[in-house]
Order: sequence, then C-alpha cells, then structure tokens
Amino acid sequence: MDGGGRKNSSRRGGGASGGRSGGRGGNYQGQGGGRGRGGAPQSSQYPGPVQPHWVNRPPVQVYIDGAGGSQVNPPPAQRPWGNRPPQPDQGQGSGTGVQRPSQQPLHVGVEPTPARGAWTGRPWGPPTAASSSAKPQLQLQPQPQSQPRPQGPPQSSADGLDIQSLEISEKQPISSPSESTGNRTMPIKRPDRGGSLAIRTIGLLVNHFPVNFNPNATIMHYDVEIKAVASPGDRFVKKSVSKSDLRLVRDKLFSENPLFPMLKTAYDGEKNIFSAETLPTGDFRVELSDGEDSKIRSYLFTIKLVNELKLSKLKDYLRGNLSYIPRDILQGMDLVMKDNPSRHRISVGRSFYSPNYRAEDDLYYGLAAYRGFQQSLRPTSQGLTLVLDYSVMAFRKPLPVLDFLKDHVQGCRVVNDVTRLRQQVTDALKGLKVRVTHRVTKQKYTVAGLTTMNARRISFTFDDPDGISPPTEINLVGYFMDKWGKDIVYKDIPCLDLSKNNRPNYVPMEFCVLVEGQRYPKEQLERLDRDAGVFLKKLSVAPAKERKDRIDEMVRAEDGPCGAVMKNFDIGVDKNMTRVAGRVIGAPDLKLGSPSLVKVDRDKCQWNLVGKSLVEGKTIERWALIDFTQGDRFQLHGSFVNNLRRRCTGLGMSMDEPLVYQSTFMKEFSAISRIEGLLKSVVAEDMRRKSGKLQLIVCVMTKKDPGYKYLKWVSETKIGVITQCCLSTNANKGQDQYFSNLCMKINAKLGGSNVELSGRLPHFEGKEHVMFIGADVNHPGPKDSSCPSIAAVVGTVNWPAANRYAARVCPQENRKEKILNFGMMCSDLVNTYARINGVKPSRIVVFRDGVSEGQFDMVLNEELINLRRAIYDDHYRPTITLVVAQKRHQTRLFLQNGRDGGASGNVPPGTVVDTTIVHPFEFDFYLCSHYGGLGTSKPTHYYVLWDENRFTSDSLQKLIHHMCFTFARCTKPVSLVPPVYYADLVAYRGRLFQEVEMELQSRASSSSSAAGFDQSFYNLHPELQNIMFFV
Repeated sequence: MDGGGRKNSSRRGGGASGGRSGGRGGNYQGQGGGRGRGGAPQSSQYPGPVQPHWVNRPPVQVYIDGAGGSQVNPPPAQRPWGNRPPQPDQGQGSGTGVQRPSQQPLHVGVEPTPARGAWTGRPWGPPTAASSSAKPQLQLQPQPQSQPRPQGPPQSSADGLDIQSLEISEKQPISSPSESTGNRTMPIKRPDRGGSLAIRTIGLLVNHFPVNFNPNATIMHYDVEIKAVASPGDRFVKKSVSKSDLRLVRDKLFSENPLFPMLKTAYDGEKNIFSAETLPTGDFRVELSDGEDSKIRSYLFTIKLVNELKLSKLKDYLRGNLSYIPRDILQGMDLVMKDNPSRHRISVGRSFYSPNYRAEDDLYYGLAAYRGFQQSLRPTSQGLTLVLDYSVMAFRKPLPVLDFLKDHVQGCRVVNDVTRLRQQVTDALKGLKVRVTHRVTKQKYTVAGLTTMNARRISFTFDDPDGISPPTEINLVGYFMDKWGKDIVYKDIPCLDLSKNNRPNYVPMEFCVLVEGQRYPKEQLERLDRDAGVFLKKLSVAPAKERKDRIDEMVRAEDGPCGAVMKNFDIGVDKNMTRVAGRVIGAPDLKLGSPSLVKVDRDKCQWNLVGKSLVEGKTIERWALIDFTQGDRFQLHGSFVNNLRRRCTGLGMSMDEPLVYQSTFMKEFSAISRIEGLLKSVVAEDMRRKSGKLQLIVCVMTKKDPGYKYLKWVSETKIGVITQCCLSTNANKGQDQYFSNLCMKINAKLGGSNVELSGRLPHFEGKEHVMFIGADVNHPGPKDSSCPSIAAVVGTVNWPAANRYAARVCPQENRKEKILNFGMMCSDLVNTYARINGVKPSRIVVFRDGVSEGQFDMVLNEELINLRRAIYDDHYRPTITLVVAQKRHQTRLFLQNGRDGGASGNVPPGTVVDTTIVHPFEFDFYLCSHYGGLGTSKPTHYYVLWDENRFTSDSLQKLIHHMCFTFARCTKPVSLVPPVYYADLVAYRGRLFQEVEMELQSRASSSSSAAGFDQSFYNLHPELQNIMFFV
C-alpha cells in the first residue's frame, strides 16, 4: 500500500483513455503499482526551432553485452515515400532504419518565453545557506569535440542572469551544449550516428503511418470571429456564443454558400479555418433556429486571411534545410487530419470514439465502454508521420433520462422512486447535457438540478413574445398540452431544471434524453462497481497483437483519419505501420548480499530472492505493530509477526519482537486527532519500555481507507517515525513473495540497500562523484482552479551505488508546470549529498518528468538556468546533463516476429529504437526497459535537452537501462528511470499532505484562497528528511 499512486488529482490521467488518472503507486502487497497517465491533452508535440545536424548512420553493429550472440544487419531495400527524401533503410529482416544525410549546421532562434512568477515557500529539508550575492555569472562555453558544433551568441537567462563571464573548468568541459541564438538555448543535436550496442536486433512495427503531402501546395489560414447580433424585437443579445453554436453557424454558411467549399476546409470550432482554396473574406450574416416555433437567432460571421502556409517549408524542415519548425503548418495539417473523425465520432481531446458501443462492451448502470483512437502528427527522421493508438473510454449511454436513472441509481426501480431518491438522482444528473423530445430542436441543455415541486404543481409566468397579451400564470401540465400537444404522464415526480442565465426552464424527465459522448470518470466507475472498473481496464490494456490489429483497423476505417477533406488538401497516408530495427540492450549483472553475482532471467529480466539476502539489510531493534483489524472478519492472524521476522532474517535483516503491540479498530482513521493520539501513545509506550528512538511502526488494515493520508502526514511531519501499511487479507496468506516485498520496502525506508549493480554505472567508471536528480509536478484535478500544484525533486545521496534518495517538495501556483523553486531544491539536495559524502558531486544528471515538447524551452531556459544559479559558485561548477522522460505519448512497438518476444507478445526488456521514428536531428530515443506482462508495453521516450557529460547514444541508453534495475521495491526492471519514478511518488505524497491541510483549514473556517500553500505544512520531521520514506 505504501508509496501510494496517482489519483485523479493529476494532470496525467491514465486508465481507459490512455491518459494519466491511474496510479503508479504501491498497493497493500508491498508492491509498486503501474504508472497511469492520461487525461489532459498535451501541449504541442512539436519541438522548438533547432539547428539541424545529422550524420550518416551505418547499419546497426551488434556487440556482446550479456547473453546472446552478435551479428551485423544487412541493409534491406530502400523504401521512399511521398515527399520525404529517399533514405536507405537498415535493420534486420524487414526492419528499417534511416541513413541521415550530412548537413551543415544552421543557426536558429525562437520567440522569448513570457516572464513567470515565483513561489517563495521553502521546500522540504534543512535550510540552505543564502546564496552569495557575488556569485559568478554564467557563460556556457563548449570544449572541442570530435564533431565541431557552432555556437550562438552569448546568452542570458529568463531570470535576468547574465551568463557572459562564467569560465568552465578544463577539468569539467562541456561536451555537447545545446545550440543557442540570441537569448534562448536550444535542445542539443544527436551527438553521433545513433547507438549500435546490442546483444541482438529485432524487427519492429511502429504505429507511425507515413504522411504524404504536396510540397508545392499552399494552405490558406483564416481567422474567424462569430458574434450574436440583434434581431427585431430582441431585448438583449448574448455576448458569448457557445462552441456548439459556433460550429452550427459555420456549417450553415458553408453548406448554403457555394463560395465556401465545406470539403476543402477544416475548422477548429473556435477561431481558425484552414482551406485548400482561397475563400471570400468580410462579414456574412447567418441565421439559426432551434426548430419549430423557435425564435430565429442572428450571427455575424467575420473571416479574414491570416497567412498563406506553404508546405514547401515543412519539406525543407524535414530535410534539414529550415532551422525552425513550422508550427502553423503542422497545426493546419493536424486539423485537416482530424476533420473526418470529428465529423463521425465522439471527440474528446485528441481522441475519437465510435458513437456506438459493442454489445459485449456494456458496463451496465447506463454506461458502456466505447472504443476509439487518439492521433497526432510528428516530424520524424523518415518524414512526417501520423501516430495513431487504440483507446477505450467509459461513456454514459444516450438513453432517455428515466431509463438511465433506473439503470444507474441504486434502488430506482420505478419512476416514482425518483422522489424518494431525490439526492441520488440529483447527483447522477447534475451537470449532464440533455436534448428534449417534445419539440424539434438540436439545442442541448445542461441539467442544473431538479425542481423543488413535482410537475403537476409547477406553474410559471408566461410572457407573450409579441407583447400583445399581458403576462399570465400558467400551469406546466396545461402548457405542455396546449403548446406542444403533449400529455405529461409522470406528474408526481420533479422535472429537470434546465434554467440558464436566470431564465426558468423546467422540462419533465420523460421528454429528456442524455446527449451522447458524456464521459464517465474511471474513478467513479471503480467506486460504482469494481467488476465494471476491472472490465474497462481489461479492454484498455489490449494484448500487443490485438492492439496492433485494432490500430490497423481504425486507420483504414471510413470514419478514421483518412477522409475526403484530407485528400482535397493533397495529403495522403500510408496505411502500413513503419518498419524499424530495434536493438536489445543486455541486462546488467546484479549484486545481492550473497557473494556471487546474480544473473537475471533471460526473457523477463527478473530475479528472485529465494535463498538470497539484500545487499545491506538493516537491523530493526525497536518497532511497533498497530493492528487496526480488531473485531473485523478480516482480523489479522497471530502468525503475522513470526512470518515477517522470519522473512526479514532470510533477507539479512535482523528483526526483534515488537516493543509495542496495539490492537484497535479501523474507525481510528476517521479523524486526524484520533490517528495523532494513537501514534503518540505508541511512541510514549515505547519510550516507557526502553529508552531510544522508535524505528518503525507497522500498520495492518482491513481495507484501503481515506484516513491513510492522516497516518502518513502525522507520522512523517509530526512524529518522525517510518510507517509501513499492509492489508490483513494479504498478510494472512503468509506467502513468501508478499513478505519479501514488504521487507524490501521497510529496508529501503530505513536506509538499507536492496540491490546494486555488480559494477559501476555505465559512463561513470571514474572516481568522480555523480548525482542523479529526478523532478516532477503533480497537478490538481482539471476542475480545481485553487489548489496548488505540488513540485517534487529527489536526488541520490550515495555513490557509486546511487540507489538511495532524499526528497524535497514544495507547493506552487495552480497548474504551474515550471518548478518555481527548482534551483533552491536542487541546491539543498547537493548540500545534503556533500554532508553525507564529504564532497559535492562533480557530475549531475537531471531527469525531468511530465513536460511536452512545447515546454522544452521553459525547462532549458528557465529551470536549467535557475539550477545553475543556485549551485554554481567560484569553486564549484559540476557538469550537468538534462534529460526529459516522457510517458504521455502514443508510440507503440510491435514485434514483426512473435518469436522475438516473450509469452505476452511484447518487445523484450532493453529494446531501444533511435532511428526512423525519432526526431530528424535532435537527441531522443525510445527505450522499453521493462517486461510487459499485461497489455502492450509502452516505451519511455527520452529526450536529451542539454549534455555536458559527453554522452553517446550507447552510453546514455545503457546507463538508463541499467538504472531501471535498481528500483528499491521490486525484483525486476521498471519502465521509467528511478529518479523520475521516485519524484512522482514524492509529488503524490505531497498531494496527500495538501488534502490534509485543506480539511484542517475548512474545519477552521479559514480562507480557502491560501489553502495548501503553507510550506511549513509540507516540511518533514528532521528524522525523515534524507531517507526514502516515500517508497
């Protein structure tokens, strides 16, 4: 359980839609959970302007790096496509790579980033000395390399730091700085021809579909403004126009006016229209009506030409002849590619779902799982590609409201139950959109609630629209009969309140139908019915072969991305997946407590602890057990303590009998004060029995409970004692694997070492100290505009094992992705490293999580500069490498030959791809470091923004892959480099603390505007500041 996982309080939703709301945290079995990501749409996927520079790439050469033989791949036949430059393929079998033409480097520039605010709170951890006002100013000066890199003019940071005068020590040269022009630093270029290290190569299919376009074509970009205008007799005119009305206005004008060709234009639903032909400009009046007997509404449609987008610029960029990425062209093409599915499918962000569900996908409760896809355009080494991935999402069925309530609301069997279950009905319907059936109209209405009276008792004042008759009081039942000829059957239940802008609108439920495409949150589904939640997850995590078949089916579907509008723009899509050669990096040898080296399993790269001990098992002399299962049917068995001590002993952890045993009930989790009182009494009892500091409190629970956050906040900020939670249902089974996982987490929390590499980490075999830093930001839910985002930074505190971390956390502005106190938090961690090791690290590698390509400029020119300012002084200038780790992408790897993978059909652990589907000239790659037992493995996309440590493709890929074997709480490699994984866990823990603070402040009736921003509320107890309390 401990270690938590992401709730739906994160920007990353996951789950069915492929977004981030799933949890990556642990469970009650002491195991780490899966990392769920999804939800909120990404920012632009296209990186900023860069200096193109690539080199010819020979066929992959295979070296021995573990088990397996070596081989060299013969290059297969060339496969040119469309307007991309012909490129010799490489790889094994049908896999293809890219031979990049040599190019001269170009100077580049980008638009400046707006100035950003700053949060002044102090992060977790001991205070750091104030930075000297006379710190040297920074100038990045690259040292000579094997491949010379031209440099831009001197740069200054977004924070106003002049970096003109800094001198970099010759002992620590900067090997491959990012290109820069003016005031902006750009991501670095790929430093070599790509990697060649492998124990074997495999043929892969990737869900990147090459896009063909006419480089001589021009796309016309128009700005659109739609305003409501007064009609005769109007008393007022709406200032804003709804999105649905915006599209209706555009569609009516384009369908009735032959000068506006509907099938040669794409509209984003708001301000932009892209056209394959020149359109008339100016003002056009459009009139709409909601249906019979509805008043006509008038609008003014104003269109003006903004730009002429010449696709030759995109061709030049892909060939390396243009220094900046033409974002406006990609925006227009992306909209054109989405036109067909947006016309025929339910649109949610970047995803499109079928309007119909399959019978076998019924979730009941008025819900169903709808299948669809998400898509995006990416510039790659092989040219422009369409990336399309399969997705599933739960929606409410478009049922009549009364039928939906019978299915969805427990106990609502007949219509009259609506009155008895008024609150449940309100909760189920409030905020949903409905259509009405008593008259012909396309208008959608939002449910504000239920009427206070039943239908037969409702009356209202009717105003004659012509102003002839005076206002009269009319009964609702009579009105529906006289006006619409409809007899209200269910007169003794409330109506739906569809009022808006203080204009009453009450409609009987029997005349209302739910609008299609209304998403049902995954978290609510799991609370509603656990089996339905499991079923939805099963649909989402389709096995590799099934997922590939569904992707192939959807890219070819009539309502897929390839429609008439796309063809009218001279754009085509190759409906075959991209073939590419993948390299498999060998697994490292590991070191446990036994003297011999540990070889991992060949297929899954896992290892077991049977008959083995941990590298450094801690001695546990003073610990307490709190049993919360008293009086429950899942009461803890008496063998638990013996089983735990026996497994600890087997793993090299000496564990005495508990000094304190406290039996209580789960109701203690109902209040913070009860938990605090309980923990303080346990600590006091321990002190009474034996002087000294309590090391650990083991808490056994019968179920997951919201009070878990109270326990963690009290123990980690007030008491200063590590806690380990577990479920009695798992503990009572007595399985060795379960107790091994529990012991590993306890050992890591107490500062022990579970597993290490047998040798030094790749690329860092020298004597210099190296520190790894991970950073992440956890955002509140999408509708929460007041709670803080939580920034977390972790850093290693030991070397050369580099497997123990300290953490710092800081609240900041709502939904602010930039880590405002990044430099101060990192400086604190560097000083902590120095106190523990007696020396500051000479090299630092930073892994940044959760940012898209559109935010790279912010990371490079704000966070990185902030880091340098905080840690550099006259005598200390470590070399820094900055890598972004991305999981929120749609790229999936599939085996060409199923025999190359394991039983699950996924790519083997260690699979890396750095050709064909990667950026044309920047330093990125895809690495699948884990074994995918369920669903389809998703590789992590690593993007190197800055590098002063002279990494090659091989050395960085091998380093990250080997680090994935050092994660503290499992015996297998994880999918994400550990510093980022730990930063995510810490950010989630900070979110729990924030929820506790919100509850305390709401009870104290204090102002909610500052709720969650008090840094002191997040500060750890001094005893826990520099240990891994969060695993």
